[in-house]
Amino acid sequence: MAGSRTREAIFDHIKAKGSATSTDLAERLKMSRQAVNLHLKRLLDSGRIVKTGSTRAARYFPADKAPAPETFATLFTLEGLDEAKVYEHVAIVLNLARQLRPNVESIVHYAFTEMLNNAIDHSKAGHCRVKVRLDAAKLAFEIKDGGLGVFHSIADKHGLPDEQAAMIELIKGKTTTMPEAHSGEGIFFTSRAADRLVLRSHKTQMEWNRVLDDVFVSVPRFTRGTTVECEIRRDSRLNLKDVFGEFAPEEFDFEFQKTRVLVKLLGRDYVSRSEAKRLLLNLEKFVEIELDMRGVRQLGQGFADEVFRVFASKHPDIRLRVLNADANVAAMVRHAGATTT
Repeated sequence: MAGSRTREAIFDHIKAKGSATSTDLAERLKMSRQAVNLHLKRLLDSGRIVKTGSTRAARYFPADKAPAPETFATLFTLEGLDEAKVYEHVAIVLNLARQLRPNVESIVHYAFTEMLNNAIDHSKAGHCRVKVRLDAAKLAFEIKDGGLGVFHSIADKHGLPDEQAAMIELIKGKTTTMPEAHSGEGIFFTSRAADRLVLRSHKTQMEWNRVLDDVFVSVPRFTRGTTVECEIRRDSRLNLKDVFGEFAPEEFDFEFQKTRVLVKLLGRDYVSRSEAKRLLLNLEKFVEIELDMRGVRQLGQGFADEVFRVFASKHPDIRLRVLNADANVAAMVRHAGATTT
């Protein structure tokens, strides 16, 4: 079948069915998915079809028939609000049990209820606005309150000097303003299960991006309270149990005893013992600590000694691992008596 005739056959099938995946088309036309994808690209480039989603879950629609996203948006009074009941309502309205794969729905359920619970218990706000958007590619939700602000609340509760210090404590895990009722795990595990998680409060914004395997910090315009944005792709293969299994494994009795700190978020050059102590604050709560040195250009002798000799000597039962160190950083780590991975 000539190329143009094949493309017309593909377009006709998409139009007749309303939408199709490349697997559907390959089976229909007895072609390889690779060959079908070449024709789909030509149709996309010509503007005759549109694509939602990615990889094998990508779906193709006639350009004039792409589905509108389904949305849910409501303002809630926080006093007495039950995050589980809110999620149940959202799930019914958007038919999430049928719309999402079980592994994706599990991540959405966990992330949504954890983030909404934070607003209920910690924000000190009267109301919060919840928006949920479901399209063919992903589920995204936003929870926005006008309360204290997540970084300010942590800094105030723990006596930290500023919101930057609070941000650093937050990425370590086990940081909460209500230790009697919360473990401080929600943001940590959500940031590793979601494809994208953003916390914005006052003049600080943190973005965890699982696809890029990185964390980004920026200084946007001042915003009151806390805004949480979270995205989970519908084609995600991740299972929530695997996320918990990495940081709360069986060897730790399934307790959250392992953390990973992206050291570059504190800065790029680390020289003094005081900087080391800032990094190490509250890390004695863990059994295993991974220090990810991506983007760190220099370690001073005092910094390295405080981390890899002094702290390690005080806490011999804690395993310290160094990841992604360049040659200069790795040499200083070895000089202090530790090893890198």
